[in-house]
Amino acid sequence: MTLVKFKKPGNSFPTIFDEFMKDFWTDIPGDSGSAGFLPSTNVWEEDNKYNIELSAPGFNKEDIKVEVGNKVMTISGEHKAENEKEEKNYTRKEFSYGSFKRTFTLPENVNADNINAKYENGILKLAIPKKETEVKAAKQIEVS
Repeated sequence: MTLVKFKKPGNSFPTIFDEFMKDFWTDIPGDSGSAGFLPSTNVWEEDNKYNIELSAPGFNKEDIKVEVGNKVMTISGEHKAENEKEEKNYTRKEFSYGSFKRTFTLPENVNADNINAKYENGILKLAIPKKETEVKAAKQIEVS
């Protein structure tokens, strides 16, 4: 299976396993006060499809966007919430903001036109079908 995190050209290329461990199990680089996060992701392959489960609790399905183009799939989400409470002597106003972005390079055998995405209980589930491959019968070559 070759679903891998998108990497810009020109960077040094460690092994795929090193890149997987670094990119999938660490926080987004930057300040510790960053509003973004890197959601946990499960990826596995079946005979006829690839599956991705992405943990994004607190989001609505309208907050999540999945884009596919040029053999790259980008999953992003953003939500904002504002809560205001007024009492006799004070007003309390709270804001919360969250965002994420994950990018995957899709293998050649993916049928990108039929990707199915479903968001339930804080989990985005993607089913990425494989293209049907034509099995060719063995052909005998005549030796001259």
